[in-house]
Amino acid sequence: MTYPEPELREPDLPRTAKIRPTALRTGWTTGACATAAAKAAVTALVTGVPQRQVEIGLPAGSRVAFPVARCDLADPPGAGAEAVVVKDAGDDPDVTHGAHLTATVGWRDAPGLDLAGGPGVGTVTKPGLGLAVGGPAINETPRRMIGQAVAEVVDLTEVGVRVVISVPGGEVMARKTTNRRLGILGGISILGTTGIVRPFSTASWRASVVQAVHVMAAQGERTVVLCTGGRTERAARALLPDLPEVCFVEVGDFTGAAVTAAVGDGLTRVAFVGMAGKLAKLAAGVLMTHYTRSKVDLSLLGAVTADAGGGPALVAEVVAANTGRHAYELWADAGLLRPAGDLLCARVRQVLLRFAGHAVDVDVAMVDFAGERLVASSGRWAP
Repeated sequence: MTYPEPELREPDLPRTAKIRPTALRTGWTTGACATAAAKAAVTALVTGVPQRQVEIGLPAGSRVAFPVARCDLADPPGAGAEAVVVKDAGDDPDVTHGAHLTATVGWRDAPGLDLAGGPGVGTVTKPGLGLAVGGPAINETPRRMIGQAVAEVVDLTEVGVRVVISVPGGEVMARKTTNRRLGILGGISILGTTGIVRPFSTASWRASVVQAVHVMAAQGERTVVLCTGGRTERAARALLPDLPEVCFVEVGDFTGAAVTAAVGDGLTRVAFVGMAGKLAKLAAGVLMTHYTRSKVDLSLLGAVTADAGGGPALVAEVVAANTGRHAYELWADAGLLRPAGDLLCARVRQVLLRFAGHAVDVDVAMVDFAGERLVASSGRWAP
């Protein structure tokens, strides 16, 4: 059967992925908290008075006051100061919630700001992040915010200040992030483009997917392997054991964003490894697959069932299935998992090729729900 080409869609995700009776509480980025700590410490250094609250400007122009958890002066007075601001991520499930963003400051001989990373702040070891290799993982916007905040206290054209940002426990926090894969070692990144954390926002996830593609491209790799999560990544590594770790990107719902980045970076090959549900959505032309913005097209799976040799009764069962996984189980029970899965993977391959403007080659694989076994593919791999 020749399928009609589906409309390619990359729907927007709402600001929050959950509906609650009350508004979700926003929080502050590590960049905003580091900025507040830096200003508090520099203010204490200049005035000799420990600070209990500090106000900083956000990139959009608003000003926000932060409580200062700790502010100490070095001995002798005027030698240095240190301040701590505790990160409040609001209602966002952020691994750095509660982190103690610490700024240790002192004078330097040359005018200007010398910004460095201390313990718990990662060190950049790979290109592609827009940061100097060997330098601290403090992104551009937080760097600018810290510079502007310090300049509110001292004239950096006349005097020099050294600011060291550290995060106690940051190395442990970083284990729950993608930093190591991106080449950020030894701690967390100081991030944020607005200073504000939007609760349950997936903007950061989408951005991290695009950034991961940029990092691997900057290292000269030309094949990116898109996985929907940890289980599919394990399966993908078994399929492509010769590729370095940086080539494997967990895209979650943001396949379209990853493919767009791959084309923009001049990659030559995209491999997608997923399970039945995500593959069914992609086969229908949906490139952003969050459950609030897309659902499995069971009629499409019914057509795949028929093409794979399933009879009318099985087709009807698949069309009435509860989920993509249910359809998968029906195929398995009927002995049609391999042929139906191969057809589904082939359809996803065509969708991704169209979305990429045929600028990259594409391979697609389906794995079981444990991520342990390849069950179908668009042709490159045989179960």
